[in-house]
Amino acid sequence: MCRPDALTPEALADARRNQPRRALAGLVFVLPVTALLAAGAGGPARTLEVLGPPVTFALPIVAMIAFWWEDWPGSLLRGGWSGLSDTALVVAGGAALTLLGRAVTGTAAVPLAASIFTLTLQLTLVGEGWPLRGRGERWPGVAALAVCWAAGLAVYLGLVRTGLVPGEDYGAWFAVLGAWQMAWYVALRGWPFARIRRRAVRLATAHGAVLACGFATYAVVRLAWQPEWIAEVAGAAIASVLVVAMLFEAWPAIRLTPLPGRSLVLVLVALLTAALSAALPQVAHWAAVPERLVAGWATHTTLNALSLAVILHVAVWRRWPSSAS
Repeated sequence: MCRPDALTPEALADARRNQPRRALAGLVFVLPVTALLAAGAGGPARTLEVLGPPVTFALPIVAMIAFWWEDWPGSLLRGGWSGLSDTALVVAGGAALTLLGRAVTGTAAVPLAASIFTLTLQLTLVGEGWPLRGRGERWPGVAALAVCWAAGLAVYLGLVRTGLVPGEDYGAWFAVLGAWQMAWYVALRGWPFARIRRRAVRLATAHGAVLACGFATYAVVRLAWQPEWIAEVAGAAIASVLVVAMLFEAWPAIRLTPLPGRSLVLVLVALLTAALSAALPQVAHWAAVPERLVAGWATHTTLNALSLAVILHVAVWRRWPSSAS
């Protein structure tokens, strides 16, 4: 199972041998894909409007292929054909789910798409796929996607469409929750929850802790920041975790003992988060993005474009072509 929270001793030794060279080579893939998804459809503002919804709706499909299907159906092919086939499935699925989301909600429904992706990660990473994982080869992934879609849609309709929660707050809270998921289960590889032996206790503790962190963080930062800027920073945090812990495999922290290593990973994530959060709004202003869209474009660039590019490169394309022998 290609999971970002899993790093076996063999994978750790491999990362120590090949990083940062492997990640730097991967930037040849990641950076152009990020730029294309962020500004390749007629400029930043137009790209946000055109690609924002389908890319966000495509994220749960990427998670299903990478973390449930073990790169199937691309695993049936070789080299770049594997990545191409999976990417084609992601594109088609993202487009189809965008149409479905719009048909149900009547809007672009990016907050709905973001919540479905976050719920997918909650089930996949925090919940370890239970109770679906292990009940077949392909259907558990499809079932996970369907369950998260149904749950996300029910919560969205119950909270946003009824007017109980503004859409901006809804989407921003799920972005904050996603940042905590990434911190615990990608940056820290599931520590400290993985130390709990009994699954029922471990899962209950993990779900409770991650959700509590999400609620508490949002309650505090909402006192000072507007939802769009909360989402912007949370999106930067999510992308930063993926770059540091997935693309670079926690280098150079992997050369340290566990406690200093985990601390260094968090420091690197915090520094990259601050850099992206500060730089991208400036890029948006330089590119003449309308002020009302600046935060949204910055969030799209990190949460959608950069995050998707990293996951595609590492978990779907298997670091091809840099991994090709």
